[in-house]
Amino acid sequence: MGSLNVISHPLIEAKLTRMRDKNTSSQDFRLLLKEISILMGYEITRNFETVDAEVETPICVSKFPVLKENFFTIVPILRAGLGMVDGLLELMPFAHVGHIGLVRDEETHVPTEYYYKMPEGFERSEVIVVDPMLATGGSAVDAISSLKKRGCTNIRLVNLVAVPEGIAAVQKAHPDVDIYVAAVDEGLNEDAYIVPGLGDAGDRIFGTK
Repeated sequence: MGSLNVISHPLIEAKLTRMRDKNTSSQDFRLLLKEISILMGYEITRNFETVDAEVETPICVSKFPVLKENFFTIVPILRAGLGMVDGLLELMPFAHVGHIGLVRDEETHVPTEYYYKMPEGFERSEVIVVDPMLATGGSAVDAISSLKKRGCTNIRLVNLVAVPEGIAAVQKAHPDVDIYVAAVDEGLNEDAYIVPGLGDAGDRIFGTK
């Protein structure tokens, strides 16, 4: 079973509280999401492999750890996932970026894929799927399934806010995928929105309704 990692940190908690506030502007919401993504990135990448490389300091030549030259791909689930990309790229400017577009039916809450674009050879890479909200889990399950069908085997999922229902759905469908979240909220309302949540992340990022 893939692990569930709740990244608890005072800075993340304080910034997330500001994001939850309905009066927070889109501009501030985007900035806070970027900042939290950077903070979460330290834990998400904790088990990345390193190798020793020879470096000449001002004093002597010695060996020190550097990241193993793996292929990393950040995959936002459109459109809200885009809000987490810049923060992770601050930490990993060498990463590639792919995109998966999923739209949720307002009646059935079932997502449908409408866009898919990945860097060449991504199936050999370490893939980080990002989406601020893990609600029913449908989008995450479908996105991960789509990646696996195309040969990807090393996937981790990163969400800002999740609920038990969404976590359970992903773990059932993809027990090999590690999940990283900043908070686990109470559950879903009748419209499949997270409670207490922070509203529609896409709308709040881009100032739409």
